[in-house]
Amino acid sequence: MEPTTAAEAPARPIARVLPLLSPAHLDRDFDYLVPPEFDEIAQPGVRVRIRFAGRLVDGYLLARLAHSEHSGKLVRLERVVSAERVLTPEILHLATALAARYAGTRADVLRLAIPPRHARTENGGAKKTAADPSPDESSTDDEVTESVALSVADPEAVQQNTSGSAADSDPNTAGRIAENGSVPDGSADHPDVAAAVSGSEGATASDVAESVRRDALGKKDSRIPPAIVAEIDNERHASTEPAPMSTELPGGGLTPREVATDHAAVVRAAANDAGEHAAAGDVAAVRPVADDAGERGAVGDASVVRAVADDAGERGAVGGAAAVRPAASDAAECDAAGGAAVVRPANSAAGHGAAEAGADHIAAARMAATTDDSVPNSLPERASDAAALPFDTAPWERYVHGGAFLAALGEGKGVRAAWQAMPGEDWARRLAELAATVVAAGRSAILMVPDQRDLTRVLAECVRLVGDSAVGLTAGMGPAARYRRWLAVLRGSARVVVGTRSAVFAPAANLGLIAIWDDGDDTYAEPRAPYPHTREVSMLRVHETGAAFVAAGFARTAEVQAVVDTGWAHDLVADRSVLRKAAPRISAPGDSDFALERDPVARAVRIPGVAFAAARAALAEGVAVLVQVPRRGYVPALACAKCRTPARCRHCNGPLALPESRPGGRAGQAEAHSPSCRWCGITETAFRCPACGSRALRAVVIGAARTAEELGRAFPGVPIRGSGGGAVLDTVEPGPQVIVSTVGAEPVVRGGYGVALLLDGWALLSRADLRAAEDALRRWMSAAALVRPHGQVVVMAEPSLPTVQALVRWDPLGHARAEVDARAEVGFPPAVRLAAVDGATEAIDELLAAADLPADVEVLGPVPLPATARKPFSGDSPAEVERMLLRVPRRSGATLSRALTAAQAIRSTHRSDAPLRVQIDPIDIG
Repeated sequence: MEPTTAAEAPARPIARVLPLLSPAHLDRDFDYLVPPEFDEIAQPGVRVRIRFAGRLVDGYLLARLAHSEHSGKLVRLERVVSAERVLTPEILHLATALAARYAGTRADVLRLAIPPRHARTENGGAKKTAADPSPDESSTDDEVTESVALSVADPEAVQQNTSGSAADSDPNTAGRIAENGSVPDGSADHPDVAAAVSGSEGATASDVAESVRRDALGKKDSRIPPAIVAEIDNERHASTEPAPMSTELPGGGLTPREVATDHAAVVRAAANDAGEHAAAGDVAAVRPVADDAGERGAVGDASVVRAVADDAGERGAVGGAAAVRPAASDAAECDAAGGAAVVRPANSAAGHGAAEAGADHIAAARMAATTDDSVPNSLPERASDAAALPFDTAPWERYVHGGAFLAALGEGKGVRAAWQAMPGEDWARRLAELAATVVAAGRSAILMVPDQRDLTRVLAECVRLVGDSAVGLTAGMGPAARYRRWLAVLRGSARVVVGTRSAVFAPAANLGLIAIWDDGDDTYAEPRAPYPHTREVSMLRVHETGAAFVAAGFARTAEVQAVVDTGWAHDLVADRSVLRKAAPRISAPGDSDFALERDPVARAVRIPGVAFAAARAALAEGVAVLVQVPRRGYVPALACAKCRTPARCRHCNGPLALPESRPGGRAGQAEAHSPSCRWCGITETAFRCPACGSRALRAVVIGAARTAEELGRAFPGVPIRGSGGGAVLDTVEPGPQVIVSTVGAEPVVRGGYGVALLLDGWALLSRADLRAAEDALRRWMSAAALVRPHGQVVVMAEPSLPTVQALVRWDPLGHARAEVDARAEVGFPPAVRLAAVDGATEAIDELLAAADLPADVEVLGPVPLPATARKPFSGDSPAEVERMLLRVPRRSGATLSRALTAAQAIRSTHRSDAPLRVQIDPIDIG
C-alpha cells in the first residue's frame, strides 16, 4: 500500500471502538487508526472488524477523535462492515446503564439489542455478488423485485454502494465491498461491474443507475418477474417527465409502475418541507444527503413492491410510512441509507402457531386501513384535540383521569401510568389507540406483549389505526424479516413497534411511549446474560428519554405497585361502580354456610355441583363454557394413595405420570397403561411406595386431556375442544361448546363466555415460589376477563385465601399492595435488591473472595438451585449446583452491582474457567 500523504489523512484519524468480547475485564473502549479509504463511512454507530489479540473480532465504532490517550502504536481498523449506523447514541447509553444495573457487560447487552446483520436486506435486496458460481435458488421474486426497484429509482443509493473511495489504494477493498453487498471480490473483470466502479468518480448518479439498469435488462435474470422487466423496458422508452406521485396508502390499487414512477416529485416535496413527516401512506423513506458540491439534495429509496414469498414462508409488505430525515452530521445522527419498511409479521415455521393463523387477520386489517374512510391518509401533527384522533375516546373516559391521560400523551408529555384493564376490555384496541395518539403527536411508540398470539392481535389493531407505519418485531422471526423490520424502525419509516421482549431495544426515533402488557409473564425475563427483565429495561429507558410509560394488565405485579407507591407512576383504574357493571359474578365453592349446607362436599370434589349447574345453564342458553386447567396431559402427577408421597421413578427419581389412554380393544374401550417416568420414559410396572410400602396410586392433579375426557361424558352431545401445548386456539366461534384450556392458552369468543370454571386452584397456589400467589391471580383474572358481563366464574380453591378473595372482589390493586408489604417484611424484591450467584462451590467462593461487597450486605446460603431455574451452563456440569443470595437495601443496589462487576473482571483476568452466573433480582428465587 502506498504511504498516505498529510493531505489525504483523515481530520479525525482515531476511532474509539467497543469490541464484542465476553470477558468482563475487556468491557472497555479501544482506540484504532482509521485508514483513509474508510474515513467517509467509519462513522459513530457502524459495525467494524478489528484485530484484537491476533484475531478478528466484531465491534462497534463509538466515536471519532482527533487524538488518542494511548501513547503507543495504534492498529488500523481491519474493515468497516457496513455504513449503516446501527448503534444509536440512545441505545449505547441504555446498554451502559443496563450493564451497570445487572452487573454485566455492554457487549452482552448489545447482542440482545441489535440483531445480526443481513447484508441483502440492508442493501435493499440487491444481490451481494455478480460473480457467484450460481444464483441463490432460494431467493424469491420479491427480493429480485426489490433489487430492481432500488436500481431504477434510487441512483444515488446505487452510487454510494458502488463507490470505490480509495479502492485502488487497498487490495482488500474489493473484498470489503463484496461483503457490503455491492461489488464482489474478484469481479473486476466483469465488464459491467468494472465500468460501474471505475467510472463512479467521474460519472453522475444517473449514469451509474443507467449502467445498473442496462445490466439488469441485458442479463434477463430468470428470477426477475417478467412484469417488472417489461415495466423497466417501458420506462426506458417513456418520457422522462415525472408523473404526480400518489399519496394513497399501500394496497389501494397502485401498480408497481405507479408506485415507482415519480420518485423525483416526492424528493422535491421532501426537500421543501424537511421538517415535517410525509403522509403515512407514502412508500419511501426520504432523507436529504450532501452531494459532492456541498449542496443538500434529497435521495429516497424507491418503493419496494414485493410479491408474496411462498417459499420463504413469510409475507412481504409494501413500503413503510414516509419519514423525512435531515442530513446526518458526523457526530450526532446515523447516516442510514433509506429502505423500504416491511410491516407484516413473519410467518415462519420457527414462530408460534399464532403467526400463521393471524397473518390473514393482519392482511385484512391492512386492506381495511386502505379502504376505510375513517382512517386518514395522514395523522394529525398534534393530538391535543380529541376530535383529531382517528378513534373514539369514549372507552378511555370510563377510567378515572383516562381522558386527561390521553390528552397528555397527545401533548407529548412523559406521563407514566399503571393501567388496570376492566374485564371484557378490548385491551389490544386500547393499546393501539395509545400508540396512535403518540404517532399523531409526531413521535414513536413501542408496545410489548408476551407472545406471538398477542402480537398478532395488537398489530392488527395498530394497522387499522396507523396503517403501514406499524411493524411487528420478534426474535423468533427469520433473520431477514427481523432485520428488515428493525431497519425500518431505525430509518424512521416505522413509527409503531409491536413486539416481544427484544422489542424494548428497538431504535425508535423520537420515542414517545413504551407500553408493556401483562408484565408478570415469565417470558419477559431474558434467559441470556446479563438477564435483564423487560419491565425494568422499559422503565430505565423512559426515565432516561422522558417518554411516556404504561404498565397494563388485568392484574398487577408487586414491582409495578412499588413504583406507584413511590409516585414514579400513577394509577389508571376504573371507578368501582363502573367496574361492577363490567365484571362477571365470581364465587368459590363453599364460600358461605348456606353453600356448604346445600353441597357439603363442595370443597372436597374437583368439580362441585354448583359448577356443573352453571355450565349446564350456559350451554342451554347457547353460549360457550371455558374450563381452565393448570396442567396439560392426562394425569401428569401421581402419589401414593395411602401416605400421599409423590411417586418417583426408581431409575432417575423423576415423577411418575399416567399417559393418555387411547381407544383400543374390540369394544373401543380405553386401553389401560402402567405409569411411566416423565424424565426417562421407563414404565414402572411394580410400584411400591418407599415411605409406607403401599402399591396403590392416586392422581395428584388431572391434566387437560383427562379433564376433556371426563367433561365429554358429563355433557354428551356438546362439542369439547382443547387449547394448549402445540394446539393453541386463538379464537373460537360463538355457540354451545366447552373449551378446555391450559393457563395462558384461553381462546377469545366473540361476545364472551357464559361461564368459566377455574379448576385445581391449589396447584397454582401451592407452588414453592415467591410469586406463586401473584401468578395465580394473574392467570385467573386473564381467564375471568373473557367472560361476558354478569356471567359466572367459579374458582375451585379455598375461599378464605387472600388471593381467592382478591379475585372474588376483583381487587388486583389491594392484592398487589399486600404482596409489597409481605415482601418488605421478609426482605424480598422489590423491597430490596437481591443478587443470585449460581455455580459450583469453588466458583462461588472465588467470586465472593474477590468482591468488595457493601457493608450492609446479607449473605444467604448456599442453597440448592431451585427446580424451576435453569442451570448456569450447558454440557458437562458438576453434580451439585448451588445458589448464593446477596441481599442489600435498595439504596445499596448500585454498589452491589459494581462490586460484582469488578469481581467478575478479576476472575476473567485470572482465566478462571469454572462456570458461574450472576443475576440481579431473578424471577426464580425459590
